[in-house]
Amino acid sequence: MYKHSIKFRKVFTNIVCSPLLLMSNNSELAAKYFPNDSKQSITTLEINKINNFLFQGFDIKQEKNSLIAENDNNINQERVLISEIIIEGWENHPEGRKLELAAYDSMSIKPGSYVDNQILNKDLNAIYASGWFSGVKIKSQDGPLGVKLIVEIVPNPILRKVELRPKNSLLSNAYVDDIFNNYYGTTLNLNEFQNKIKIIKKRYEDEGYSLARISGPDRISENGIVILNVSEGIISDVKLRFPGSDGESLIDGEPRKGKTKDWVIKRELKTQPGTIFNRKILEADIGRLYATSLFDDVKVSLAPDNSNPGQVIIFLDLSEQRTGSLTGGLGYSNSSGIFASIGLQETNAFGRAWSTNLNLNFGEYSTTYNFSLTDPWIKGDKHKTSFRTNIFLSRDYPQEFRSDENGRIYAVDDTTTSSSDAFSSIVLEKTGGGFSFSRPLNGGDPFKEAKWKVLAGMNFKKVKMIDGSGNKKPYGDITPTTGNINDIICIGFTPNDGSCPAENTLVSFIASTSRNNLDNYINPTSGNKLTFGTEQFISMGKNSPTFNRMKASYSYFIPTKFIKLTKDCKSKNSTSEDCPQTIGFQLKAGTIIGELPPYEAFCMGGTSSIRGWGSCDLAVSRSFVEGTVEYRFPVWRMISGALFVDAGSDLGSQNDVPGKPGKLLQKSGSGYSLGGGVGVKTPIGPLRLDVASKDLSGDWRYTLGVGWKF
Repeated sequence: MYKHSIKFRKVFTNIVCSPLLLMSNNSELAAKYFPNDSKQSITTLEINKINNFLFQGFDIKQEKNSLIAENDNNINQERVLISEIIIEGWENHPEGRKLELAAYDSMSIKPGSYVDNQILNKDLNAIYASGWFSGVKIKSQDGPLGVKLIVEIVPNPILRKVELRPKNSLLSNAYVDDIFNNYYGTTLNLNEFQNKIKIIKKRYEDEGYSLARISGPDRISENGIVILNVSEGIISDVKLRFPGSDGESLIDGEPRKGKTKDWVIKRELKTQPGTIFNRKILEADIGRLYATSLFDDVKVSLAPDNSNPGQVIIFLDLSEQRTGSLTGGLGYSNSSGIFASIGLQETNAFGRAWSTNLNLNFGEYSTTYNFSLTDPWIKGDKHKTSFRTNIFLSRDYPQEFRSDENGRIYAVDDTTTSSSDAFSSIVLEKTGGGFSFSRPLNGGDPFKEAKWKVLAGMNFKKVKMIDGSGNKKPYGDITPTTGNINDIICIGFTPNDGSCPAENTLVSFIASTSRNNLDNYINPTSGNKLTFGTEQFISMGKNSPTFNRMKASYSYFIPTKFIKLTKDCKSKNSTSEDCPQTIGFQLKAGTIIGELPPYEAFCMGGTSSIRGWGSCDLAVSRSFVEGTVEYRFPVWRMISGALFVDAGSDLGSQNDVPGKPGKLLQKSGSGYSLGGGVGVKTPIGPLRLDVASKDLSGDWRYTLGVGWKF
């Protein structure tokens, strides 16, 4: 046994050597100058057990700390001379030598020191504070040259393994092993151990598990295996409350009821009873509740579940907003001319979050009545499938049969030309409806962000060719552009017998898919979007065509910072959110295979096409391709600017459209436009005004719309 000892043989020796030894923290130096050869008696005096604040989270059972003095002299009041310090208890430990030195170095008392009970308590605390020991005793023995201190230590075992309980904890044992791997095979130090536990706690906190708590074991096993008990914060229940304007959620002792059904609210919550509380998940849940547009305020509070210790109850206080609205307005569009609209909308029908819309539009060239119902999430569907259905009645003057260059197309009775009949006598009356199902490809996880989305549905409509008075009018005319009486356009689908029916029946099945990887759906600055759709029409009789329409588009955005007009754009540290500036590219293409009616052909030109032309003024085609390059940049606060180039071609397919309306009206079939525009930020997207010139001809066209072109 190695001993730190001092023995005073003579007073002179004590006087001479004490200063040297008071400066020394080296046990070997102390033993060299003061060999141990005195006989001493032992009497014990207890001191109180010490709780070390460093060991929070650990309830380690330790031996009672004691100081043993040589006699009944009051050591608490009188200082005594320490002649020798001996460290015991480390001999059989694999790292005993290191622990002996650690205990000695933790003490302020050295051979030659004068101490009292306060100093002894301080050193006892210091030894514990080193983190290496589970028990410490200090005994005293009186000797001729002073008091000999015997420090009995109980070293912590060699750390072999750290495990979390329960075994199904969120953090795996492999992760815990990574944290403690460098400490396996060494003596357990509680200070270092606590630091490692802080890392685990931070991991829980960083991942949102803010209620997670880690407590240490009741004891440290002799084999060096430490079990950490984890309480991760189980949610026992989620309760909904609908406080009134007075803040009370009870009426006559009964819970106040909301309009929205509970299952509509709770399906938006990933936070469910039996799951572990996660702050980040709950924040996302609240965001989804706001996104439904059913609530104008959502407050969260937590309370302990007294019947289930360690578990919590989440209370959601919801303030519902009005979901019904009546709107009206006046406007202008290329297809409808000047129009008035009335809309009646309810976004929470029957408390099921169903959206119902009744829209009435009365325009110069078009009148439409439409009713639609949308269920954003079919009850009980784990894929978050939505459903939409609508019925409609419309009367419009087909843009396919007009040209800005030639005014209006004339109507005729049979094959007899009548110059008195104007374009307005050609009207398409459409009645029908349809339904569709839409589903994100989320693998059955409704809360997973899904880039891909698919849609499938069916449409039906009856199309009648009439004049402005409602009479059948299946024929078109000889056009002013050719003056040839043989150039007669059949407005509808022409069967193989060559007849020109006054009505058509169109039945189709639709399918589409899309991938959206944009950073912002309303005002994107980076990312891409791909869509592809097909609509298969099937024949339901003689006057019902069979054909297929396919269409695809691809958009790509590159963030830039060329024009720096705003303060945020001038900053070197600005992000795309601070300075929403981008160059966008879009490519669109489509084709139709089969027996298409002329009014189902592709229209080129207009606000969402080549902006230098009006709607359908560039081409009426069976196939098409269009491209756009657009540079968008902020100008001032809520105002943005745009510069763009549009180009498109019918790929020579106007001649393949029955009746050849595009050829007869001398539509060019291809062209480009350059222009610019400004947009004012609104909640539904920018209110946009564009001006564009077709083919640099100096013929400028102005268009007004909501939202960017793509």
